[in-house]
Amino acid sequence: MKNIVLILTLISTLVACEAQQTNTIEVLSATEFKEAVTNKEVQLVDVRTPKEFKEGEIEEALNIDFLQNETFTTQFEKLDKEEPVYIYCRSGNRSGKAAKQLEKMGFKEIYDLEGGYMNYPYKK
Repeated sequence: MKNIVLILTLISTLVACEAQQTNTIEVLSATEFKEAVTNKEVQLVDVRTPKEFKEGEIEEALNIDFLQNETFTTQFEKLDKEEPVYIYCRSGNRSGKAAKQLEKMGFKEIYDLEGGYMNYPYKK
């Protein structure tokens, strides 16, 4: 019985920690993302490679390649951690990882485009 209580306590603690981490990260649908970034001054970052970025991007996006770890950290350190940051990649995989890294760096509000640029019907 003690082992079951210990296991349940551990699971409860892990779930609580996970919930705390996701309070700063929110995944937005393409429509929600577009509404949030269109005609507004926001920190909008494309975390794809420069080659992918050149193939098309969301207007006004800054390109900071997630795969270039040192550059990624250095460039994001220049942004305001107290202001929301909107990120996207090709399919949502890299931006999801980037969001977790930004959270560890101290960013307070992180919005990730669901499905990435491939899922974004409002391409320029």
